[in-house]
Amino acid sequence: MKLKQLFALVVVPAVLASCTKQSLPTQEPLAAVAPVAAKLQTATITQTVNETFETGTKGAYAAANVTLATGTWNMDDALIGNSTSDRKDGSQSVRIRNTGTLTMGFDVTSGASTVTIKHAVYGTDGSSTWQLWASSNGGSYTQTGSTITSSSTTLATASFTVNLTGTLRFQLRKITGGANRINIDDFVINSADSGTGGGGGTGGSTGDNSNLLMGNPSGATTSAVTSPDNYLMDQTYYVESYNRDQGKPNWVSWYLGNTSLGSTARQDDFRPDPTLPSGWFSVAASGYSGSGFDRGHNCPSADRTSTVAANQATFLMTNMMPQAPNNNEQTWGNLENYERTLVNAGNELYVICGSYGVGGTGSNGFATSVDGGHVTVPSNTWKVIVVLPNGNSDLSRVSTTTRVIAVNMPNNNTINSDWTNYITTVDAIESATGYDLLSAVSTSVQSVIEARADGGI
Repeated sequence: MKLKQLFALVVVPAVLASCTKQSLPTQEPLAAVAPVAAKLQTATITQTVNETFETGTKGAYAAANVTLATGTWNMDDALIGNSTSDRKDGSQSVRIRNTGTLTMGFDVTSGASTVTIKHAVYGTDGSSTWQLWASSNGGSYTQTGSTITSSSTTLATASFTVNLTGTLRFQLRKITGGANRINIDDFVINSADSGTGGGGGTGGSTGDNSNLLMGNPSGATTSAVTSPDNYLMDQTYYVESYNRDQGKPNWVSWYLGNTSLGSTARQDDFRPDPTLPSGWFSVAASGYSGSGFDRGHNCPSADRTSTVAANQATFLMTNMMPQAPNNNEQTWGNLENYERTLVNAGNELYVICGSYGVGGTGSNGFATSVDGGHVTVPSNTWKVIVVLPNGNSDLSRVSTTTRVIAVNMPNNNTINSDWTNYITTVDAIESATGYDLLSAVSTSVQSVIEARADGGI
């Protein structure tokens, strides 16, 4: 959907999470990027900047500075590639090997809310992992968010949430995979005052197609220590707030467009999530067995059929909630099918769903938990869908006339199969959950679309 755009402003950082969870490391000095650190540039930014890597030339891996549209960047064991094997959103992208780095040679002063970066493996290379690091002084860096795995030959978007203020710059570090190469493209940075971090922003453009574009409903963070029940996990193909003590997500957020859909078969590889913090209970694939409840997807398998990796990501048990079979297989499933018909009709969707309450009724009767008490059975399942015609600058296109579908369903086996019976308002779901949904949308627009109930099919 998204055409490459470059705003003639300079960069502001923000950073969310990703596939492989880790506690944030302490500050660490940056190794050998002296050419960049020695030359400081400063700029103030209040809107999105998208470094597309379409300008500038660097044909060798040796460390060097490159002047791009947004400023000077240092590339070490990295180059700008434009071959048929380079994955790119345009004519060229950055290619990184070994433990190469991509570093901003300038600072921004207005803080940062979010950063989104497109990534893929180069050619037929194997998978690699990489991290995003932030610095407030141009010398020592701290990892922001979690470690990302690049394993697909199709560009995916990794999102990072920071909500940091003051002077910042960013560095991308490839950390595993050896000689395997990765491509990096569309490095999008949103300032702290661009309205992307929640709390009723200005509604400016922010990384189209990113999974958390509409906001972080609960202010989830990547700290396993301070936020074990509101733990932000970026699974590349969706973003979630995971609840350690309930063994399921609080909410899951994702983008659904025509690029999300393809011909990949359902993988059915339910499995525990290896990226959960050490010491946390990890729900096994068999955790719901005999309970009378389905392993209900939050982000559906059928919404991620572009690649095998995308589909496999939906089968992590951290994407599951105990759903009554008739809720999951009929009402919930019927709504999911309807969403994809909207995409096939020329729309793109931003979806947020979750569950709340304690106690549901499955095929074996009422229960409050499964898996030996490790997974809470919710009383309700809910979903909010923002529907936009295909286009660009998605966040700025959300208006008082935008269609927003909100449903709240009882988690029981006597539920009606017609999902339209459970249409409600975003305001009502916020009242039930305590979340601030669509928080990146301007407050004046929120007040209208969140109070309005959809008319159904």
